[in-house]
Amino acid sequence: MDLIPLSFLLLGALSVSAVYTADEIIFMPGLAKQPSFRQYSGFFTVPGGRHLHYWFVESQKDPSSDPLVLWLNGGPGCSSLDGLLTEHGPFLIQPDGLTLEYNNYSWNKIANVLYLESPAGVGFSYSDDKNYKTNDTEVAHNNYLALKQFFQLYPQFSKNDFYITGESYGGVYVPTLAVEVSQDSTINLKGIAVGNGLSSYENNDNSLIYFAYYHGILGSVLWTELQKYCCVGGSCQFHNNPDGNCSLRVQEAMHDVYSTGLNIYNLYESCPGGAPGEVRDKGDHIVVYHPGMVSPHLLKHWNTKLVSLLVIQKPIRMDPPCVNSSATRTFLNNLFVRKALNIPSDVQGWEVCR
Repeated sequence: MDLIPLSFLLLGALSVSAVYTADEIIFMPGLAKQPSFRQYSGFFTVPGGRHLHYWFVESQKDPSSDPLVLWLNGGPGCSSLDGLLTEHGPFLIQPDGLTLEYNNYSWNKIANVLYLESPAGVGFSYSDDKNYKTNDTEVAHNNYLALKQFFQLYPQFSKNDFYITGESYGGVYVPTLAVEVSQDSTINLKGIAVGNGLSSYENNDNSLIYFAYYHGILGSVLWTELQKYCCVGGSCQFHNNPDGNCSLRVQEAMHDVYSTGLNIYNLYESCPGGAPGEVRDKGDHIVVYHPGMVSPHLLKHWNTKLVSLLVIQKPIRMDPPCVNSSATRTFLNNLFVRKALNIPSDVQGWEVCR
């Protein structure tokens, strides 16, 4: 009598094991030596027929007890695989677009790291109906549902300390997701972290003007005029100031920051890609170096520029400024790499931002 339930238990165990290993990356192209840690790549399906791609790398130290970290790139609309392959992942893409080198400063030296491409339409993530219209609330909820699926597939990590991290528009993605996760007692949320984050246009604009002046980007004449038209009693308002003279000076200051070839993500580094707002004709396509969700005033200007490009009969690709994603794009669109990452053949090609 006990054989029947035992057989079901065995089948259940085999089933769980099959689910767990189905997404495992067996061989990673581009590496001279395969990694000693396990890694996985697959999709989480959320409502609306949307499939969010993930790449999960286990810790090189002690996966069973080390923290679990979720990483989200910003944009909005930029791939978290850029973070994996050019920032803090276990391997870094090389200029040839074919080879990878191990990263001595990888986060997975001490943590299990989950890289999630979100929302649908970003990177390898896709929607069955090709409808990619969304909002911050929906993105947060879908990311939460993706997390729940992660813990179903990898239940051994459900008790690990969990952290939500990101950059840029992650200033919105991270806290909105944290609100949902914090209400789920089954997830051991310990903290959040955001680098170079955008969470408030007002705070962003006000702090940027001070930053630009104190770093020598704005001249003394412009700074004096900003003080004259935008400040009252020592309190300055550079964001949506109703004074027209103030708005003109703020636009001039924004131009000095965003349109003169400076690296807006790291002022002290060179700008290996195009400057913000720059348009480059690559022959078979047009590349627009879009700075993402900056000041609404600048965003309106960029959108006008994009509309003007529609008359050109070439595909338009969006890249973040001062970022050269050519090598990463070449690598991730390689057929052998796509197969290693378990990407179906009918899924769109990878782009760093969309």
